[in-house]
Amino acid sequence: MPKSIKDDRPVQTSNRRIHLANERTFLAWIRTSIAVMAFGFVVERFTLFLKQMSYVLKQANVDIPLPPSHGYSAMIGIFLVALGSLISILAYIKYKRVDAQIDANTYQPSSFLNILLSVSVLAVGMFLIIYLLLSV
Repeated sequence: MPKSIKDDRPVQTSNRRIHLANERTFLAWIRTSIAVMAFGFVVERFTLFLKQMSYVLKQANVDIPLPPSHGYSAMIGIFLVALGSLISILAYIKYKRVDAQIDANTYQPSSFLNILLSVSVLAVGMFLIIYLLLSV
């Protein structure tokens, strides 16, 4: 039986595709977590941009009304960065569990991570809609 690259345990030839699919799924979750963290960083930095623009416009004595800054952008950005970090940790835990289940031939699908991401994105989306409606 062929050996796997990462250790000395045997890998059945029929399981190689399943292990590779599991790894691709893990990498997709990592890309998702990076995207969520990047979006959070952009949202948080947007607050800084608005503050700087306000300062520059005041220095230039320009009377352009700026949207009110309630400080929610920073909180949303930090939350998104934390959410992206949590997703990456949970993705790794799920990857290792599925890897062990594949080897033991006891795989049971779980949608916990899918539900967590969907609910989180829904909550952030609803919060952003409310925030945008109130800042008009």
